[in-house]
Amino acid sequence: MESYRSPLLERPGAVEATEPDTGVAAHYGDPFREQRRLAGGDGAVDLSHRGVVRVSGPDRLTWLHQLLTQHVERLEPHRGTSALVLDAHGRVEHALYGVDDGDAFWFHVEPGTTAGLAGYLESMKFWSQVEVADVTADYAVVWEPVTSPADGYLSRVTDRGRDVFLPRAELAGYVEEPAGVWAYEALRIEAHEPRLGLETDERTIPHEVGWIGTAVHLDKGCYRGQETVARVHTLGRPPRRLVMLHLDGSVDHLPDHGDPVELDGRTVGTVGSAARHHELGPIALAVVKRNTPTDAELLAGGVAAAQEVVVDPEAGLHVRAQLTPPGSASPGRR
Repeated sequence: MESYRSPLLERPGAVEATEPDTGVAAHYGDPFREQRRLAGGDGAVDLSHRGVVRVSGPDRLTWLHQLLTQHVERLEPHRGTSALVLDAHGRVEHALYGVDDGDAFWFHVEPGTTAGLAGYLESMKFWSQVEVADVTADYAVVWEPVTSPADGYLSRVTDRGRDVFLPRAELAGYVEEPAGVWAYEALRIEAHEPRLGLETDERTIPHEVGWIGTAVHLDKGCYRGQETVARVHTLGRPPRRLVMLHLDGSVDHLPDHGDPVELDGRTVGTVGSAARHHELGPIALAVVKRNTPTDAELLAGGVAAAQEVVVDPEAGLHVRAQLTPPGSASPGRR
């Protein structure tokens, strides 16, 4: 949707967010109060700028199972999941957050990525009995810090909250106490959850940002990019790793997306997202080189930062070389 503007921006105090969240509110006048409400289990966040894709048809689960990184072939109705679409080299192209209602699989995706995802899915239909539809114009997403389904609406429920899919015409009536995306982003960063396009770039593989286990199932059939996932999981550590940064609270600004992360004057990574947390203070997610010492003090966009490990530097190493002591028989020798 070009130049989208949510009806909730008409609420008192609403201030529109900047890219990539234009079209919805950054806050409604008091970001910390909104954040505390969400942390306490109240309020709702308008994510209606995100894209919504629906896949229907009797073959949808077995078909999607072959395309996505997640095991969805026997996914139960109303059980939420997340998944990725990778390229042939195992690099992340799309991140999908969805739930099947028994008749169709519904996904929400990053703003601006809907057409690309729908186009890819259309190109892979062949003889499968599936229908792919971009329903962004008709359906919106709202996030609430509630871990139970929403009455009367399809919901993707996680241990942090629920994504509610609802008709756009009902958005304004559904949200009574809105909170802005600044509050939502602060809680996302606290939860160490990467976001496509912020903590990822064109080179990102799932291991680097902690998507193994949450969006990637390691015991399933073939999908595009699986060879890279399997190889890194078994033999090699990924070249980069996600960290959370605790930023110097005495500085009056946050680092921007894309700012360099430096160690002793050398660039070792890039800032993804930054926010002011109501309890933790200024925090950020960043991706740094794997061999960056975990206890090193860093500079993120010029702001002093201490690391909190999210992705272990040893991630992806499940086969280790066995060294044979001098003078002893090597394995298999007699």
